[in-house]
Amino acid sequence: MIAENQRLIRVRDTDDELTCIVCPIGCRLHARRLDDGSLEVTGNRCRRGVAYAEEEFSDPRRPVTGTCAVSGGEFFRLPVKSSKPVAVDDIPAFLNVMYELEFVAPVECGAVIATDIAGTGIDLIATMSMREEE
Repeated sequence: MIAENQRLIRVRDTDDELTCIVCPIGCRLHARRLDDGSLEVTGNRCRRGVAYAEEEFSDPRRPVTGTCAVSGGEFFRLPVKSSKPVAVDDIPAFLNVMYELEFVAPVECGAVIATDIAGTGIDLIATMSMREEE
């Protein structure tokens, strides 16, 4: 499923229609690569839409969330997230490493629990505190 989803998110190089996800408005963007290599974006209600379209055309990234194994805690899985969005091409390797990790409770919410996952330079952060099992 990861590989299938990755194929849906591709580096765009021609005309395309996007829905901006930067804010709740969800502007319908129309982006077109011009002959000089620049990108023409229309349909945006703010500058953030242009920046979003440019990133989608050059280096699409997504936040990664999931769970890691934890022993000695009140639950068996610890919810985690990437410290910043991961390049789409690096997501499968990032997830493979993330799912192999195991931690020992206690873990504090917001703690950096692993660094440089899959050589991306992106860290893994706990999104919930995990107390030791009583």
